[in-house]
Amino acid sequence: MKLKSSLMYVFISLFAFTVLLAGCSNNSASGDGGGTKTIKVANYFAPDHPQNIALKEVFKPVVEEESNGKIKVEVYPNSQLGAEQEFYDGVRNGTIEMGIPGMIMQNTLPKMGVPEWPFLFEDFEHVKKVLTGPIGEELMTNLEKEHGVHPLAWSANGFRMFSSNQPIKSMEDFKGLRLRMPKIDSYINVGKALGTNVTPMPISEVFSALEQGVIDGQDNPIATVRASKWYEVQTHELESRHMFSPNLYVINSNFWNGLSKKQQKIIESAAKKSANHEWELLAKSYEEDKKYLQEQGMKFITPTKEFKEKMKQAVEPLYEEHYKKYPWAKDLVERIRKAAE
Repeated sequence: MKLKSSLMYVFISLFAFTVLLAGCSNNSASGDGGGTKTIKVANYFAPDHPQNIALKEVFKPVVEEESNGKIKVEVYPNSQLGAEQEFYDGVRNGTIEMGIPGMIMQNTLPKMGVPEWPFLFEDFEHVKKVLTGPIGEELMTNLEKEHGVHPLAWSANGFRMFSSNQPIKSMEDFKGLRLRMPKIDSYINVGKALGTNVTPMPISEVFSALEQGVIDGQDNPIATVRASKWYEVQTHELESRHMFSPNLYVINSNFWNGLSKKQQKIIESAAKKSANHEWELLAKSYEEDKKYLQEQGMKFITPTKEFKEKMKQAVEPLYEEHYKKYPWAKDLVERIRKAAE
């Protein structure tokens, strides 16, 4: 009798334990269980740049509200958690949960660099159509497998233009210009093709380098020129629109996989909403930013049709190199350009 009672007790205990585990599992899957998680989001943009405005106005409140406070979001702008390479490495190794880098991963994943190939896009509408569609998915195919980061949403840095402390009105004006560019081969090759002396450096060092005369100019969208206050150390802006720079919301894969399905949906949805808001902010801000910079004393130069054509011709050999090096390149470029039709 005692044996039967003991066995019954063990059976009931095991059953209760199984139910408890199932309950915990269900809580985890629904996002209702577990402690509070914190997502640190790193980027290199100034606090009032559209990227950080979108994070503060959309991503952070949506995630925190929809997770019932179980997920906290902390935004670290202006390279507070390191320059781009440093914080991207932090997201890869898990010391930082999330980041919004540019295409810094393209040195080992060449397809990720394609959106920044010169004179590829016509306008914002063209870029957004490509990156938020099937081609954008195709570009990210190996990112998680190779780098250990889960992509969430494409956002926009904008069309890059040259700011300088001297006017650039012709190809001759590029010769000898000490130009800062990111430490990414495709950028550096564009600068060299145009005839400049390229100086790679992190964005966090650009202001002081311009102020001290270490460099003569840099290339970035004008939203960045305004937000970073480079107008204090620059006099001219060439509306070259020679490249488009996207950004990508990425989250550490191990952290992502440790979230419940419900939490993943909340974060992914919030990232897409936030990125879409940022696209809209950036697209609308161009004329406002231009007016502001002009009020600060910057002079804008619109390249002539002849000058623009010469810039395109100067970088055309880069496309031929891409086509020889990557079997997929020509077809991909043709599909991107066709999307503008």
